[in-house]
Amino acid sequence: AGAVHPDLRTGTEALLLFYCLALRSLAAEAGAVRKALEAGGLAEARRRLSRIVGRDTAELGPEDVARAAVESVAENTVDGFLSPLCYAALGGPALALAFKMASTLDSMVGYRDERYREFGTAAARLDDLANFLPARAAAWLAAAAAPLVGAARPEKVLRVVRMDAATSDSPNSGFPEAAFAAALGVRLSGPARYRGRLVERPYILPEGREPGPRDIRRAVRLMGLVAACAVALVLSPAAVAWLAAEVFPS
Repeated sequence: AGAVHPDLRTGTEALLLFYCLALRSLAAEAGAVRKALEAGGLAEARRRLSRIVGRDTAELGPEDVARAAVESVAENTVDGFLSPLCYAALGGPALALAFKMASTLDSMVGYRDERYREFGTAAARLDDLANFLPARAAAWLAAAAAPLVGAARPEKVLRVVRMDAATSDSPNSGFPEAAFAAALGVRLSGPARYRGRLVERPYILPEGREPGPRDIRRAVRLMGLVAACAVALVLSPAAVAWLAAEVFPS
């Protein structure tokens, strides 16, 4: 595209990045779950939830649906936005797409069951490695933004992250989930069924209250604040470099 015209290259890069960053679509899907719960449509809420989580949703109660939606927003703040943004800043759309390849492959085959255990291990480990730093950055950004969505102070959020993030069976997802749980004051994680198999998981912030539809809205807002902070941090070095080039041309 760049060989044809520089503007075509810029437009192509923008289009590719648009498809790498899933903030708006995640907010819309979580919002659909929230609206179904608020309307009393548990079956519809379960159906919409199944679009954004890997667990079985057919037998979930209202609190379980809300908990799973908040968890999905927290985890996908990293997978769907923060990580691809970081890799785009480092290597442009090509590196962002490479990350999305690993992330999508993990979503498809990265399961610990007889069918995928061996085949999906490489994808799962690659995804773990790619999200390692962004997941921890998400916890810090969520802590900084926590006062804007509730009464939690940043130090309390980070304390919960230090105590509960490692209880997750994932090396990364526990960090944003613990940060969101503390920021919202809700209990997350816990036992869940995946492909008919019950997986026992400890609760994150076990003393927190049960989440509800309102907490899904607050989680989406927190996701937006984390994304805004991340964009500001990513653009700041680029803005400084541009200003330096304008003031001190070579």
